[in-house]
Amino acid sequence: MILITGGAGFIGANFVLDWLALNNEPVINLDKLTYAGNLETLASLQGDPRHVFVQGDIGDSALVARLLAEHRPRAVVHFAAESHVDRSIHGAEDFVQTNVVGTFRLLEAVRAHWAGLADAERAAFRFLHVSTDEVYGSLAPDAPAFTETHTYEPNSPYSASKAASDHLVRAWHHTHGLPVLTTNCSNNYGPFHFPEKLIPLMIVNALAGKPLPVYGDGMQVRDWLYVKDHCSAIRRVLDAGTVGETYNVGGWNEKPNIEIVHTICALLDELRPRADGQSYATQITHVKDRPGHDRRYAIDARKLEAELGWKPAETFGTGIRKTVQWYLDHADWVARVQSGAYRQWVQTQYGATAAA
Repeated sequence: MILITGGAGFIGANFVLDWLALNNEPVINLDKLTYAGNLETLASLQGDPRHVFVQGDIGDSALVARLLAEHRPRAVVHFAAESHVDRSIHGAEDFVQTNVVGTFRLLEAVRAHWAGLADAERAAFRFLHVSTDEVYGSLAPDAPAFTETHTYEPNSPYSASKAASDHLVRAWHHTHGLPVLTTNCSNNYGPFHFPEKLIPLMIVNALAGKPLPVYGDGMQVRDWLYVKDHCSAIRRVLDAGTVGETYNVGGWNEKPNIEIVHTICALLDELRPRADGQSYATQITHVKDRPGHDRRYAIDARKLEAELGWKPAETFGTGIRKTVQWYLDHADWVARVQSGAYRQWVQTQYGATAAA
């Protein structure tokens, strides 16, 4: 059995679904169910005894200790995090509490549990911390991609909070011997992505006839990773990664945001043409850039390939087509997650439209 934190969020839920589709090892899924956590994503697992869902906070030390003692998982995979840069700019405290304090309390509870295990169980135990390429800061246009030894230079409250959590995980390994693994991934996209992030927001706004807000000139470059490829990389690192090591996970798909938006518009023109015959690209609107907006991220994933034999299965072309088609096929899911807290937050921060 494994314990997953944040398993009702975008990446965590995809990981849970893929994990249980591929093997029968049970999962304890601990998620606070904030605005981005959605149990409907896991509806196919209802009644499945291999999936034990617990609503709770990683910062609740007593709850985490009880789950560890009761279920005795062989590994913890830590996805739970506040992850949206815009939200961190407008309200950094939640990011510090979840990503820093929450990770600290989780580490302490796991350390106490691990210390009490029998020798064989202690040797086999793993704590896998899922992080982001944003901790490395911003790259110049011609600079080499981020490697695992790149200096940390976070530029937003979100990336600073994730950098802090990475440092805590490293320290708990070097100080206490906790058997940790860390992954730093590039921008994920795919099914069940909450529509505040660039790709799902563009799809949803386009279909609703709303402006497609692009920050600044749209030339911010990101490396795009299909979420199911990310899940396969995490499984591989959990299975064979070297304790104490960090592995960068990327899709080898560096593209500027404006190109991403035009690609989405072209796919929608093909798959769901506008009634007036116009291209969805006519809805693109450039808006004021956000503070501290990094110009370029790029992941060098050669270590993961060389040491563990992992490569992404999807190109950006295949992954983005699957993603657009998924949103076209799941308009009901989009409508439900757009209600309530998310819609209120968008209205407060952006007015009628959201900027990605």
